[in-house]
Amino acid sequence: MRKTTALSAGRGSVTPGKDAVPGSDTVIPGKDPATGPDTVIPGAGPAPRPGERATVRLRADGPEEPPAEHAPEEPSRYAPEWLRLRETADAAARATELLDPLRTRIAGRPDPHGGLVVHDLGCGTGSMGRWLAPRLDGAQHWILHDRDPYLLHFAAVAAAGAAADGSRITVETRRGDVARLTPDALAGASLVTASALLDVLTRDEVGALAAACAGAGCPALLTLSVVGRVELTPADPLDAELTEAFNAHQRRSGLLGPDAVTAACEAFAASGVTVRVCPSPWRLGPDQRELTAQWLRGWVGAAVEQRPGLRPRADRFLAERLEACAAGELRVTVHHSDLLALPGPTGGDA
Repeated sequence: MRKTTALSAGRGSVTPGKDAVPGSDTVIPGKDPATGPDTVIPGAGPAPRPGERATVRLRADGPEEPPAEHAPEEPSRYAPEWLRLRETADAAARATELLDPLRTRIAGRPDPHGGLVVHDLGCGTGSMGRWLAPRLDGAQHWILHDRDPYLLHFAAVAAAGAAADGSRITVETRRGDVARLTPDALAGASLVTASALLDVLTRDEVGALAAACAGAGCPALLTLSVVGRVELTPADPLDAELTEAFNAHQRRSGLLGPDAVTAACEAFAASGVTVRVCPSPWRLGPDQRELTAQWLRGWVGAAVEQRPGLRPRADRFLAERLEACAAGELRVTVHHSDLLALPGPTGGDA
């Protein structure tokens, strides 16, 4: 496996390796042997430690953090196994109808750097880049941001190898929280991307992101934000209560959760940016049993953590749902939205 360079120093630049296959054991390991069938993978359910926050922080809450090379190692908030499980569902869900207006906008931008410069916030194992880079023409340089060096390593070596027209793709990694995301930090950016990020931010953080993108004059493609609606087939009387409790859990500590897309639209509008929003639902059936089972455990676990009184009924619910899932009899739709923000007077439809 090709190694990334200078990851411990917080930044590295590599050419994506062709020997790394997303989802394979050579890149993203499978379940830890100690992980039992009833264990919720980190990222699929409630954070394993109280007070944990998202992978990326957009505003400094206190003294500036030490350089990445001196930062203590932290347990991963998002297990590679969870990111591997959801990658195919994410790819199928993203709103492809937003790509044409995005292509039109970036095709008209000046190109002083010889190609697109894309900042991917909270990149995880790099699934956004693997999905988007091959759908865009021209040379691309992806700057991958994440606090977890383990995930950054996989994101770099498993990055897409070529653009839609065969042009070269290069990758740079930046470890650490994005503590001060400003227009200057995005100078020269052609595009900002993120996946499943908005709903784990606060209103102030979303405002900072919108202002930074607007100040830099670059579009933003922000995908797969939860909107607070799920549909399980067959239905169960407890579905609505669990959904309500889960949504409340998503809003804890001031996070936006299912309100994120509305807040982002308001924040971008306040910065003079127009947005287009499209649905991007997960549609999980018999072919996604492993992902569905993990999602169920995490969804029910978060709901019970928020409302402990639900536990007796939720335990029964989860056992029955997992049995139906294993039998291929359960279908789940988890609703998300994708948002494309286009600065300028010709940005698009609000």
